[in-house]
Amino acid sequence: MKISARNQFAGTVTAITPGAVNGTVKVDIGGGHHVTASITEEAIADLALRPGDRVTVIVKASDVLIGK
Repeated sequence: MKISARNQFAGTVTAITPGAVNGTVKVDIGGGHHVTASITEEAIADLALRPGDRVTVIVKASDVLIGK
């Protein structure tokens, strides 16, 4: 599969926190860095995500905001 997103990080699922509609998936991308994604419970089930799974985090955003 080819995709246009260039920000791709290989990692390992470290935690999944279920929610009513969306759950959070925490991924260790190495170097002490983690990415947490909020995705639908349906997507978590369809991908059969489990802690320890090797995944690719794909970031596609038109805006990135930082506040202080």
